[in-house]
Amino acid sequence: MMVDDLGIGDVGCYGNDTIRTPNIDRLASEGVKLTQHIAAAPLCTPSRTAFMTGRYAFRSGMSSSGRVQVLLFLGGSGGLPPSETTFAKRLQQHGYTTGLVGKWHLGVNCEHRGDHCHHPNQHGFSYFYGLPFTLFNDCVPGEGSDILIDLQHTLRNLTIMLGVFVRVCGLFDVNLWMLVALFFLSILATAMWYVPFKLLPTWNCIIMRNQEVIEQPMTVETLPQRLLGEAQNFIKRNADHPFLLFFSLAHVHTPLFKTSAFRGKSQHGHYGDNLEEVDWIIGKMTETVDSLGLANNTLMYFTSDHGGHLEDADSLIGQKGGWNGIYKGGKAMGGWEGGIRVPGIFRWPGRLAAGRVVDEPTSLMDLYPTLKYLAKDTQLDRQVDGYNLMPLLEGKVERSEHEFMFHYCGIYLNAVRWHPPGSDSVFKVHFFTPNFSPPGAGGCYNTKICLCHGEHVTHHNPPLLYDLYHDPSESRALTPDSEPRYAEILEQTAKAVARHQSTLLSKQKILWRPWLQPCCGTFPFCGCKEDMTPNTPDTVPT
Repeated sequence: MMVDDLGIGDVGCYGNDTIRTPNIDRLASEGVKLTQHIAAAPLCTPSRTAFMTGRYAFRSGMSSSGRVQVLLFLGGSGGLPPSETTFAKRLQQHGYTTGLVGKWHLGVNCEHRGDHCHHPNQHGFSYFYGLPFTLFNDCVPGEGSDILIDLQHTLRNLTIMLGVFVRVCGLFDVNLWMLVALFFLSILATAMWYVPFKLLPTWNCIIMRNQEVIEQPMTVETLPQRLLGEAQNFIKRNADHPFLLFFSLAHVHTPLFKTSAFRGKSQHGHYGDNLEEVDWIIGKMTETVDSLGLANNTLMYFTSDHGGHLEDADSLIGQKGGWNGIYKGGKAMGGWEGGIRVPGIFRWPGRLAAGRVVDEPTSLMDLYPTLKYLAKDTQLDRQVDGYNLMPLLEGKVERSEHEFMFHYCGIYLNAVRWHPPGSDSVFKVHFFTPNFSPPGAGGCYNTKICLCHGEHVTHHNPPLLYDLYHDPSESRALTPDSEPRYAEILEQTAKAVARHQSTLLSKQKILWRPWLQPCCGTFPFCGCKEDMTPNTPDTVPT
């Protein structure tokens, strides 16, 4: 169960005492809580790529060198390559019925509409219901836009200027054919701006069941109940044989939901209401597993794809992004801890000791080899960056196998953490850091999201060095005077980087291509609504 954009400081069992998360806290008290659980990237697409494959995203070509670090259009040709292997594909090959309910955000088509080369069904999920893209502000009228705002404004202004120029030309003695050509040029310019961007709710805000578009654009208000109902029904349908369900929640990415049963109930405004709804959903999922008698042979896992979005706020609602506790930074801030340290809870009664806490470095990429191990999959694999967590979760070993971890901002290696053998220390070296704005702020509030290149970052020579064991907030950089191992740490991390950087990096294909756009109906006249009578979820609280 993965929440979108959830901050580690949002959850009760990770230190929050004002937002009520009793169901998530119960998972932790009945299972194992990981306190240093790390996402491989601070943004959705690369983090989820690494999570699904057990490999850093650049190995799959799912990282970018420019300002666009995630997939922006369902009609783009970028996505998780067909040649990649996911944990779902591994378990499917070993007799598991596999399902994904919720957000995908790893692409759909490659060369033509309907080839579905990046679709969940092609990556090991027997069943898919949900958002092939993601939930974003354009999906709800009045919430504004998330996609290339400055480019939209530039194209709109150029279109207006061209229209004015055509009108002015009409006042003078200009060749008729020239005037006609300019008129059609202005129409084309308008279409280039209006069609991709102003119709985004139609292009990106859709729901699919397997490879069929069943709602376009989607009705956001009923989405939480539909996703929960689909997830519960998948478990009930497959309770008598091995199954894998990846429940990828649309919460708490903006726009925030406005479910009446939770509105105004928390102490933290709209965001807190959404988080308490998430907790209720997790409780219903746990209740479903337990009521079917599956608890003792079902591994349940709870996490987030990366840290909370600190800069997401407005004057009416207030804070719309999550809280990352004592950790510096957040979503899209490279290797700062607040953007990559996430909740990690495993529950398996009878197999995992209740209430166990693991402080060792672990990764979302560890789920792939862990599930492979549990499925008794001994087939040789390509290079994997995660490790089987079961010995650590069961208490058979005390040390994580992650001696080094590498933290990326786009395709750029931003930071490295080193957990030296025989030491409690976890050193982190930052080669560059994002430039926060305005100066003195704790995030990139002027641009709403931090970037990884050029004037948007500051390179450090020598690198910034912290000891997370003694300074988890990364507030006191170490120096040769304050850290006796200073030179050794830089030397060891440099050697680790040299061993690590041996794979070519590639860019996503993110531009909108109309011939790849999923469509319910005849393109470009796309539109349909889902019949919501078959799968009815549990009633929301009143």
